[in-house]
Amino acid sequence: MKAVLIDDERLARLELRRLLAVHPNVEIVAEAANAAEARAAIRAHEPDLLFLDIQMPGETGFALLESLDRAPLVIFTTAYDQYALKAFEVSALDYIVKPVVPARLAAAISKLPVAEESPRKALDQVFVRDGDRCWFIRVNEIALLESEGNYTRLHFGKERPLILRSLAHLEERLDPSVFFRASRKHIINLGWVESVITAVNGALVAILKGGVEVELSRRQSQKFRDTLSL
Repeated sequence: MKAVLIDDERLARLELRRLLAVHPNVEIVAEAANAAEARAAIRAHEPDLLFLDIQMPGETGFALLESLDRAPLVIFTTAYDQYALKAFEVSALDYIVKPVVPARLAAAISKLPVAEESPRKALDQVFVRDGDRCWFIRVNEIALLESEGNYTRLHFGKERPLILRSLAHLEERLDPSVFFRASRKHIINLGWVESVITAVNGALVAILKGGVEVELSRRQSQKFRDTLSL
């Protein structure tokens, strides 16, 4: 699993690198001292995991995540404990308060998903439960998936159930030829896109059947053009 260490303190990065040496399933591919360097490293290496500090010069770790179209798994490593709740609201895998101790790091590493020997088959039908209500629906009936922290709201028909699955988790199970990651918060079903317009800021806006509008991030707007244009 490829990882990037993001911390403005060089000694903290060195110590974390030393502690991670005993975890062969984690490969450190880059380091960054601030959000700008981190974005460049993420673009260059497409890591699976970020070890992320919160308080850094300029942008915080939370601001960095907000700027990403698709965030990798995140383990926060910080000297402050008051941000733990917010960390889990952005689907953090774990939250470690410095100084990082080997046992605590090992516990966080144990939460990493294990790579499967063969890829999962894309979902065709799903069972959905929200409170006392249940549905068994075909995946192609889902027009939109919308992230709400650790939860995802599904849009199908007139229903809007909220399920305890992150958008990143669901994306791995969806057919990429049918579902398109529009932004950090949205995945759209291409079969439900009725038209596409250009917003004032140059980004694309997908208008789904029924009139729901979903703005694509600038990067995903370009990917949409590159992928779907003749």
